[in-house]
Amino acid sequence: MKFDEQAIMRFFSVDSMRCLFWLLLCFLVLPAHAQQPPPLSVAAKSYTLVDYHSGQTLVSHNEHERLEPASLTKLMTAYVVFSALREKRITLDLVVPVSNTAWKMVGSRMFIEPNKRVTVDDLIRGMIVQSGNDACVALAELIAGSEEIFAHMMNEQAARLGMANTHFTNSTGLSHPDHYSTAHDLALLASAIIRDFPEFYPLYSQREFTYNGITQSNRNRLLWLDPNVDGMKTGWTVAAGYCLITSAKREERRLISVVMGTATSNVRTKESQRLLNYGFQFFDTAHPYKKHQEITAIQIWKGAQNKLKVGLDRDIYFSLPKGQTDKLKAKMEYKQPLVAPIAQGQEVGVVRFSFGNQEIATYPLISLEAIDTASIFGRAWDSIQMLFN
Repeated sequence: MKFDEQAIMRFFSVDSMRCLFWLLLCFLVLPAHAQQPPPLSVAAKSYTLVDYHSGQTLVSHNEHERLEPASLTKLMTAYVVFSALREKRITLDLVVPVSNTAWKMVGSRMFIEPNKRVTVDDLIRGMIVQSGNDACVALAELIAGSEEIFAHMMNEQAARLGMANTHFTNSTGLSHPDHYSTAHDLALLASAIIRDFPEFYPLYSQREFTYNGITQSNRNRLLWLDPNVDGMKTGWTVAAGYCLITSAKREERRLISVVMGTATSNVRTKESQRLLNYGFQFFDTAHPYKKHQEITAIQIWKGAQNKLKVGLDRDIYFSLPKGQTDKLKAKMEYKQPLVAPIAQGQEVGVVRFSFGNQEIATYPLISLEAIDTASIFGRAWDSIQMLFN
């Protein structure tokens, strides 16, 4: 077998070696870059993706822009209704009188009638599954006497939840110049429903509901397309475009996406799915400490015992780039000297969390137990030790 020496030399030419160099560089560098979430563009006027447990925004665009929320409004209508149920001002089996105003509502309806029996439970399902405007007005009138007063209650709840760029004028989401919200605020509201009313949240996964002989399907198509999706709400008006709030849970992680102002219902479904997949693929949720978990025991003086169990008053979560949770570090700082008595829940220091070289959060460190003072002899002995320490 004869070798072509010139061909071999051409193979190892400067250009060929340059190509090999860049190929090798790509293999060495790409894994490091792959750890960082790539940019994402979504075909919507505004959107946000939030980690439910940490509350952190993973990706967003125009999330604070005030836009018409359309039927996403009904999340706040539901929040007020759920609050009334918890406070026992109404019950699920209560039969609700249907006014002419509710009966004649325009837009999507569950088709209630003035002389036909309907319960609070029926109306809630008609509002959530069928997006019935008539159901919303009937519930508003039941709880507040009028939709105008009910809208005031909605705004009070919005302020309490920190929805700074939201104002409601009705319970349905029908267009009005002073009726607006933002993707950021609506993500807060969706999280609040899941957190505050877990007993009612499963209603948002119901695929269809029948009332008055009419069966209507939930307009959230992701309930059929993605087994991880278990809620929440669609919306549409001419001015608002197609909107969708979606919540999905994969193992212990839950993400909430808000998409506002897409061109079609198919686009809102597709882009919401992309947002959720992006969050699950490129981020992890770290849960370093649980609420009231004993983190360590620290020195205490003049107490009935000389060690104090300490921890945190909340669950701690962080959303971090995929595969980088090991870069999360916690540093504890204690108030010294700690002298008894110590009350349970008393702040005794702080925990500083850092990611890489950057501090990202600080939380109070609390006592997990109460410790009384020691006897007079124990206090005297500790006083001597404290002098030397």
